[in-house]
Amino acid sequence: MSKVLIIGAGGVGSVVTHKCAQHPEVFSEICLASRNEAKCRDIAAKLNRPIQTAQVDADDVDALVRLIESFKPDLLIHVALPYQDLTIMEACLKTGVPYLDTANYEHPDEARFEYKEQWAFQDRYEKAGLMATLGCGFDPGMTNIYCAWGQKNLFDEIHQIDILDANGGDHGYPFATNFNPEINIREVTANGRYWENGEWKETPPLSEKREFDFDEIGPKDIYLLYHEELESLVQNIRGLKRIRFWMTFSQQYLTHLKVLENVGMTGIEPVMYEGKEVIPLQFLKSVLPDPASLGPRTKGKTNIGVILDGIKDGKRRKVHIYNICDHEACYREVQSQAVSYTTGVPAVTGAMLMLQGIWKGAGVFNVEQMDPDPFMERIGDMGLPWQMKELDPDTDPLG
Repeated sequence: MSKVLIIGAGGVGSVVTHKCAQHPEVFSEICLASRNEAKCRDIAAKLNRPIQTAQVDADDVDALVRLIESFKPDLLIHVALPYQDLTIMEACLKTGVPYLDTANYEHPDEARFEYKEQWAFQDRYEKAGLMATLGCGFDPGMTNIYCAWGQKNLFDEIHQIDILDANGGDHGYPFATNFNPEINIREVTANGRYWENGEWKETPPLSEKREFDFDEIGPKDIYLLYHEELESLVQNIRGLKRIRFWMTFSQQYLTHLKVLENVGMTGIEPVMYEGKEVIPLQFLKSVLPDPASLGPRTKGKTNIGVILDGIKDGKRRKVHIYNICDHEACYREVQSQAVSYTTGVPAVTGAMLMLQGIWKGAGVFNVEQMDPDPFMERIGDMGLPWQMKELDPDTDPLG
């Protein structure tokens, strides 16, 4: 029986709160906090048990410390903006509260996505005897755990990893993003990047395209992006020779994105408008649909997973491990679309393992450094069952 403090009341925060509320045997008390407490109260009103809500500025370490000291949680789940990872980690360190998040730190003023600043907390967390778990969403998160489970149970060495993220859902808008628009567009418009033979290689944005036939979605174009789990998996998967990340985009999405780029609306440098500084991408975010509002209108499915290619007992083996999630089923359960659901459910599962002492340690850990077996055993019952398909090791499934 533990107390959990959830920071962030967007789409993922709503899923995390709903799923925590479903498990009173683990989460005896819940506090949901956000810059906008009204959002927290709206989420709380949809639950079948009472929770506390609070207002907090997650950019303010002192305000976070005051909230933590007031509620006295056993664990903090951070699902607010990734810009706030460092302030929340600092507040947890000051108050001695374990930390879990779903996405790595992103720099507000430049398009850099890396774990360096969070890994820098290692010595301080270790000295304090405190645990921080990074990237416990789906990608990063479940994809990392699929790799760790494969490394432990299926392979002697994994030589190649392809992470595949397909959203076959349709929300009916001409252009909208299924998670925070600012984060989404920054990631998509950055250079592609992958790791091969000991070095990082870059490609122009969305210049590498393949096709993959996803179960229950069908053939889709996939585009090479850089994604944060590559950075940690390179360090934690033995024998790795290449790792890439691929995501699907509709032609309609890409056309709108290109137009927005051409007129400067995806920029992160401030511009002057009527005597005031405006950041174009932040303004664009303000006029696009809120991802948390997409749940009731999104239909279709997601298919997210990994292709692992390696060696077992001297023989080549290739497998696809993946989850299929239905947008409409997610909405019926927790009033959310599947992109938020697939991020929030792993966070709650990881939190349960931390609170029950199954995942434990002193320091800063990426999820693939934890034992994957108990996670893989639980995640299906939590709402994200996984499948595994053997592939022909001599055939490239990406075409």
